[in-house]
Amino acid sequence: MPTSVINDDTIKLLRECNAGVKMGITSIEEVLDNVHSEELKSILTECKGKHEQLGQETRDMLNDYDDSGKEPDLMAKGMSWLKTNFKLTIDSSDETIADLITDGCNMGVKSLRRYLNEYQAAEERVKDITNRLIVIEENAINDIKKFL
Repeated sequence: MPTSVINDDTIKLLRECNAGVKMGITSIEEVLDNVHSEELKSILTECKGKHEQLGQETRDMLNDYDDSGKEPDLMAKGMSWLKTNFKLTIDSSDETIADLITDGCNMGVKSLRRYLNEYQAAEERVKDITNRLIVIEENAINDIKKFL
């Protein structure tokens, strides 16, 4: 479907979802080697897999619309990397990792909800993807809270 047929909000929301998925995958990859608990490692690996599935879905849709997508904001990505590496240098416990991932998920949910409000004219299937990503993030928070 050419971009001209699709509304602008659909593309913009899809780009933000795709960027959010990439940010989530990167964040999990940054901490995974430091995880001590097999249970936490399993939770994070499963969460990463769900992000990868949605990432493929958003990439496929963006390709259908002849759009290359969007990379996560460089400043946000850089600040996340700095915070993660600083905290892990001081304390690489599962509690610290759970705290970092919880913060990231909360920021992701907040951003995605803002984008849903901003891009209200987006197609329902893109809103559905966004809501599924929100659920993945919220479930991750619930699953890892016992490690805080």
